[in-house]
Amino acid sequence: MAQIRRGALDLCILAILSHGKRYGYDIAHALSEAEGFVIKEGTIYPLLSRMMGEGYVAAEWQPSPQGPQRKYYTLTKLGEARLAAMRAEWQRFTRDVDRLFEGSEDGS
Repeated sequence: MAQIRRGALDLCILAILSHGKRYGYDIAHALSEAEGFVIKEGTIYPLLSRMMGEGYVAAEWQPSPQGPQRKYYTLTKLGEARLAAMRAEWQRFTRDVDRLFEGSEDGS
C-alpha cells in the first residue's frame, strides 16, 4: 500500500492546489489530514520542484503574517489538465481493482 500512496502523491498535491494557492507546510498538513498520508514536509519540496519544472505548478514568494516570506504554489492551466487526466486514470484504476474484489469468491 505504501507504493500506491507514494504513486498517488502527485495526484493528491495537484488536487490540493486545485482549491487555491498553498505553501509547502500547508500542503503537507492537508495530506496528513487524509488517513495514510503522513509524510514529512521535506518530501513535498522535491515533488513541487519537479512539478514546477514540468509546468504543472507555479510559485511565488509572498509576505507571511508571521515570520519570513512564504513560497506559495498554484496550479497552472497545464497542471489543471494534468490533474483531470490523472483523476480519470485513477478512477479507471480503482474501478478495475473494485471489479477484481467483486469477482473474488470470499470477498476478501
